[in-house]
Amino acid sequence: MSEQPAGPAHVGPAAPSTGRVFLVRHGESEWSESGRHTGLTDVPLIDRGKAQAVALGPMLAEFLGERPPALVLTSPLQRARVTAELAGLDAETEPDLHEVDYGEYEGLTTPEIRRRVPGWTVWSGELPGGETLDQVAARVDRVLARISPALGRGDVVLVAHGHVLRILAARWLRQPPQAGRLFALSTATVSVLGHEHEYPVIRHWNLPNPIERSSK
Repeated sequence: MSEQPAGPAHVGPAAPSTGRVFLVRHGESEWSESGRHTGLTDVPLIDRGKAQAVALGPMLAEFLGERPPALVLTSPLQRARVTAELAGLDAETEPDLHEVDYGEYEGLTTPEIRRRVPGWTVWSGELPGGETLDQVAARVDRVLARISPALGRGDVVLVAHGHVLRILAARWLRQPPQAGRLFALSTATVSVLGHEHEYPVIRHWNLPNPIERSSK
C-alpha cells in the first residue's frame, strides 16, 4: 500500500481559539460484540449499545460544558446515527464518516480471515472488493477539511466507527493511515483530539463508557 502524505495541511498550525474534536464510537451491536468486521452492513444497536449511547450524553456534557458544540457530524449508518440521537446530539449526516468497506471480509472475524490469509490484519493486508486504507484516508481528510472552519468557533463532535475513527486520528496527527493500528478503540467510548501550541495532539483516548466503569 502506498502511504498518504505526512498529513493534511488544514490540520495546522492552529490558532489559539481552535476547538477540540470529540470522537465517539457507536454503542455495541451484535456484530461488534462478536468481533465481526462491520463495514457497510447497517446493523442496529443491541439493548446494551442503546444504554451505552444514553450514558454518553452526560459524559459529553461534562466535557463540553455550557457551550454547545459548533458542529456535530455522524456516519449515515444507523448504529452511529442512533448513538448520536440517544446521546442527545443534534447531528448532521456526513457520508465520509461511514466505516471501512471490508469487501469480501464483511461479517467475518479476524481469526476466520486468517484461516484464509495467515497473519492478516486490516492494517497490513488487502480487503478484496473493499477499500484501501489510502481511500479511507482520503475520506477522513475531507472530513477534517469540512470541520476546520467550525473549530475556529468551538468544539466538534464526530460519531462514527472503530477503524474510520482510528484512521482519522492518525491523519489528525499528520501520520499515514496505517498508524491507526496504534489506537485501540472500544465501543461507546469518547476520545478527544486537540492542539498543544501549533501541534495536533491526542488529549484523551478511549475513555470508557460510564456503564463500563460502573460495572467494575
